[in-house]
Order: sequence, then structure tokens, then C-alpha cells
Amino acid sequence: MEWLLNIVYYVVPFLILLGILVFVHEFGHFLIARLVGVQVSAFSIGFGKELWSRTDKKGTCWKISAIPLGGYCQFLGDADASSTTSEGKAQELSEEEKKKAFPFQSPFKKLAIVLAGPGFNYLFAILLYAGLFFTLGSFTFPPIVGEAVPEGAAAQAGIKSGDRILSINGAAISDFADIAKEVAMAADRQVKVEVQRGEELLNFAFPLTEIEMEQSDGTKIKEYMLGVKSVTTIEVTHEDLSLGKSLLMGCQEVWDVTVTTLRGIGQMITGKRSGEDVGGVIRIAEMTGDISKTHSIIDFVVFMALLSVNLGLINLFPIPVLDGGHVVFYLLEIVSGRELNEKVKEGLFKVGLALLLALMIFATWNDIVHLTDRWFNT
Repeated sequence: MEWLLNIVYYVVPFLILLGILVFVHEFGHFLIARLVGVQVSAFSIGFGKELWSRTDKKGTCWKISAIPLGGYCQFLGDADASSTTSEGKAQELSEEEKKKAFPFQSPFKKLAIVLAGPGFNYLFAILLYAGLFFTLGSFTFPPIVGEAVPEGAAAQAGIKSGDRILSINGAAISDFADIAKEVAMAADRQVKVEVQRGEELLNFAFPLTEIEMEQSDGTKIKEYMLGVKSVTTIEVTHEDLSLGKSLLMGCQEVWDVTVTTLRGIGQMITGKRSGEDVGGVIRIAEMTGDISKTHSIIDFVVFMALLSVNLGLINLFPIPVLDGGHVVFYLLEIVSGRELNEKVKEGLFKVGLALLLALMIFATWNDIVHLTDRWFNT
């Protein structure tokens, strides 16, 4: 029965989460295409074999396909689902059909359609955050240890994952951000930490250790720290917030997630951060399952908003095959006043696909290593 429970806790919530985010992304492409007069031939959640389909009055085939790891929005005149090429198929269209075919649209319309996918992911995240703020109030990350860094002072002293930090040097800790503030005030770099572990109250006294940190300008410094990382769970502070303030807070939250993600990616590219943090669908499924199994629906919604921002951001990277690659091409066409050579674009898309596959393989390998460590070291 345990395998059945794991399906319920891990597979089902993951498929629901991914399906919603993919639908939002592709619906952005679909809606703007319809608004600017481009016919959408197919709207699919998933790839591969068609499991269910229905064609609406405007000729769009709505599909659910067998491989639920993405989706696509195919336009009239596209030779494939990724809109990478139109050669051959587009030329067979009548003059009336060409008016509604994607390949024959102005680069401005193409740019709007391509940007709509990531844009809707961002909008969706803002609305999720704003909805939580408006209905529940503000929320914070509690001072619960998600991970005690092995070389850090906390781990050496015996503080473990799951411990809730109640006070540091007698000062009450209510938010994870309070930890850094109190550590910075510690005299002689000595701390007394009170934690709650289950029903137990434990006290630790130990010296802080230096951990290398990167500044906002990219320089590295060593700081005395506890050496703990936060958890993904949240706690709600009930207060009445106006709709306007909720939307502003939602925008700020999305901005913070974007900046944090870009900073982490930059650190990986420059070698200042380990590539082990790169995760793929397995890691997402694991985190989704952990949240659905041990946390609330609020945590699930926050995680969905976080992933929606990341999906939108990643799709904006200037890599051929991704939306960002299309954006670069259409901007070049707008500046140059002419369409890029079809063979050049096709060659660049092949390079982009190779890069994307390499990244997926790398992320999957990291996920397998992570799961192996989790299974055999717990």
C-alpha cells in the first residue's frame, strides 16, 4: 500500500501542479494569438500520443497527450509544435489562410504572442500571491531549520533539520530573517540558542564559525554565522490588507523571487555556487510531494507561485527553442527590417535544443544523486 500512497502524495499533486502551470503558459500564447488574429491549430497539455481531444468552432484542437511534462500551442502554418520552422507547410496555404497564419505575421505580432507565455506565468504568480495576501494576510518564513550546513556551527553543536529556533542570546526569534540579525549582534561571537525539537526544549551554547558569503557586488567575504538554511513552509499572520496593497505585495514577492533566482544562476555560471542545486522534474516532483504530504494547501499555492515565476523566467532566457530565443530573433527582424534566413534559424534551434537536452540530463543526474543521498543517508 505504501507505493499507492506515494502515488497519491507525489505523482498526483505533481501532475496537477505541472498541468496548471503549463496551461497558464500556453494559454498566454493562445489568448494573444487569438486577439491579434492568428489561428491556433492545436493546444496540447503534454506531448506524444493523443489521449483526448476536442476541436472548437474556430478550428483549435484541444488535446491532452500521454507525456505530461510540458505542452505546446501550435499555430496555423507551423511545421512543428515549437514554431521553429514553417518551410513547406506555410507555402501550401491559400491567400486567405495566410492572413491568419503565424509565419506571415509582422515581427511585432510574433513578439507579442511569444512574450505572452512567460508574461502569463508572471501574472499568474502575482495573482496567487496577491490572493493569499488579500484573503489570509501576510505570511512569513518561520525560524525552522531546513538544513544545518555540515561545516557550520549549528550542525557541529547538534542542531538538526526540523528544529525551530525560539531564541538567540535571549532574544525571541519569530521569523527566519531574525536569525541573521541576532547573530550579527552576538558579543564575542558566542551564542546561546534555544530550540524546540518536537515536544522538547533544547539549549545550545557554542561559538560561531566563519562561512564564506558573496556580497551584492560579487565580492566574497567571510562572516560568522550559524550555518542554517530555511524551509519552504510558511506561516500566516492574519491581518486585513486592501486589494491594492495585496497586488503591490504580490508584485514585490515576484520581483524578489526573480532577483534571487537570477543571482543564484549567476553564481553557478561564475563558479561561485555549486551546480548541484540545479534540479529537474524529479526534484520538483519530490518537493511537490513533500509539501502535499506534510504541509498545507497554502504552502502548495506558494510553491506553485514560485515555480510559475521560475517557468516564466527560464523561458525568457535567450536560448533558441525557448521563448527567449524567439524574442531575440523577432527583435533582430524588427531592427533589421527583414526576416532572418530560415536555415540559419533552423541551425540555431538545433544548437539550442542540444543545450537544453544537456541541461536536462545534468539536472536529472543531480536529481538522482539527491534522491540516492536521501534514501540511503536518512
